[in-house]
Amino acid sequence: MRKSTFLYSAVLWLAAVSPAVTGAQFQPVNPDELKMTSDPKAPGADAVYLEMSEIDNDALHFRTYSARIKVLTEKGKELATVTAPFFKGNTGIREVHARTIHTDGTVIPLNVKPEDLLIVKSGDEQLEQKVFTLPDVDVGSILEYSFDLQYRDDVFLELPRWEIQRRCFVHKAHYEFRPGAVFSSNLTDVWSTDAGASYFDNNIRLQKMAWAERLPKGVDVQRSVDGRFTLDLTDVPAIPDEEWMPPVGSLAYEVSFHPSSPSGDTVLWNVLGKAWSKEVDNFAESPKSLKDAVAELIAPGDSDLDKARKLYAAVQAVDNTDYSRKKSASERHQLKLKEEKHAGDTWTQKSGGSNAIALLYLAMLRAAGLTAHATEMVDRDKGIFDPTYISLDQLDSVLVILDSGGKQIVLDPGEKMCPFQTLNWRHSLASGLGQSAQGPSFTTTPTQQYANNTVRRTGILTLDAKGVVTGQLQIAMTGQEALRWRQMALENDLSEVKKQFDDELAAIAPEGVEAHVDHFAAIDDPNANLLAVVNIEGSIGATTAKRLVVPGLFFAGRGREPFVSEEKRLLPVDIQYARQVTDQLTYDLPAGISVEGAPQDAKVSWEGHAVYIVKTKPGPGQITVARLLANAFTIAKPEEYQDLRGFYQKVAAADQAQLVLSIAPDAKGY
Repeated sequence: MRKSTFLYSAVLWLAAVSPAVTGAQFQPVNPDELKMTSDPKAPGADAVYLEMSEIDNDALHFRTYSARIKVLTEKGKELATVTAPFFKGNTGIREVHARTIHTDGTVIPLNVKPEDLLIVKSGDEQLEQKVFTLPDVDVGSILEYSFDLQYRDDVFLELPRWEIQRRCFVHKAHYEFRPGAVFSSNLTDVWSTDAGASYFDNNIRLQKMAWAERLPKGVDVQRSVDGRFTLDLTDVPAIPDEEWMPPVGSLAYEVSFHPSSPSGDTVLWNVLGKAWSKEVDNFAESPKSLKDAVAELIAPGDSDLDKARKLYAAVQAVDNTDYSRKKSASERHQLKLKEEKHAGDTWTQKSGGSNAIALLYLAMLRAAGLTAHATEMVDRDKGIFDPTYISLDQLDSVLVILDSGGKQIVLDPGEKMCPFQTLNWRHSLASGLGQSAQGPSFTTTPTQQYANNTVRRTGILTLDAKGVVTGQLQIAMTGQEALRWRQMALENDLSEVKKQFDDELAAIAPEGVEAHVDHFAAIDDPNANLLAVVNIEGSIGATTAKRLVVPGLFFAGRGREPFVSEEKRLLPVDIQYARQVTDQLTYDLPAGISVEGAPQDAKVSWEGHAVYIVKTKPGPGQITVARLLANAFTIAKPEEYQDLRGFYQKVAAADQAQLVLSIAPDAKGY
């Protein structure tokens, strides 16, 4: 029942809910809270949660979310808009109560019906949302609201996942889970209502409730004699907001309930893994039509790698509905398209989602006689795989592992425009479940290599004595940057892609200089370097009667290196992928202009992690300045932060080097 987990997370994060008020029975107003203009426990906060709560009642088929919020700044007023998603037909939002309390004690109740908005529709299921905004909110107001997420009597609740930390400080929080009678006996019945019924076959009795937790020291979930689980917390800090954070959902305080058995969690993961692997193999079965198609795509004399490359190109050509408009149920009916139950369906219909295409590739490799397995990972931009949380719902993306020549090659066929033997960074250093000859087990994909993810900016710029610069640059990209822009081009027209590229150039080009894409080359060919041709024009630097001073490092002089001003670090640094950026720009100088001073050759290194190099080469009537910044790491631990920061401080200082040009009285153009 993966939709329930998505719904649950959506309710938590979009609604940002939970407090100590149930239904319309709001508590009396605390005068001291009305007088608050700031919070000593959360200095500079835009708002704080005074109280929040979540009650999960499986026996009565509802969840209640409630909150009391103190607004401290204009930005804090954003919390007045509450969004509550639900699946139409299975669940609904009921008993919505809310009010705004002004600093003088005036109470403004919510007296309009929340507006229903359709945001997702998939087949016969509709994910909708009720949105309401508390009325007449001012800085200093207290916001109070509560609502129920009600399930039909024949629909079981997903086991709770309490996400404890929020974007704002929480003074007091209460969580409660009341399992239904079925949870205290045989949980097999619960799971048999889900798509994963086969996960818990073999008569395994799941008589134990377990949970995975990340909580402050000294805080634990309590279980009462009547079977209720409760958690009470005070002074919960806001989620850290730091540059280049890993997904906060995998680091913030939370509790995730899951069923267990007397035999332990390992037994359940084994059962889950086997069922998942069986489901993969069933989908990847190859009908005769698919085997015939594979035979036409490859040649008997092809090597294993050549076969894999040809089949990869074939599945990349399939319409990936995660990047194109997904067909509605009526359109599918009109086109006589059926639900994809096997890889052959995806191939026949020449369309499918990313995971279906990945499994199609798996089926085609096997049909070609190659040894291949599937692995399903947690996308690194969403979270980190948690083996203590026994649920396949946390897995996102299917990859394929080809065994060839004694090596394992990890492939990303469901990622549109991703070159053969390249992974999207979201799928590198990612963990999950993987098939193998020994059976399914936990696995982690390899890290990115910095030499495979490059940006190289080269060109010749003409500079006159007044500081006017013109010219054209070429920006060549491989790996992740090329993939990013190509995928953007799939979902936007070319003019929008150019605009966004220009916006990124504007953030790094010198003040007074305009940089605009003239055209892209190979934007639709993932097997070639992506090239952007950029026109440069504007005024650069400062002039006097005798000198022209311009930034020595064209794309780095604005001093926007990360981590320079962030003194301390609580969380790891995750730069997503290792990379290398190289600039090599030549200035053509007019007669009468000579180089008086230039950036000094420099090398700064963080041993084993990163290197920065600057080289300058003067020549007749010109000067060339080259800069390289290579990051060979992906994640840095908090205890490594001071070394990381020290490296970037040196880089930022070196980036401020200037090019000083002497201007002769008769210089051309002066």
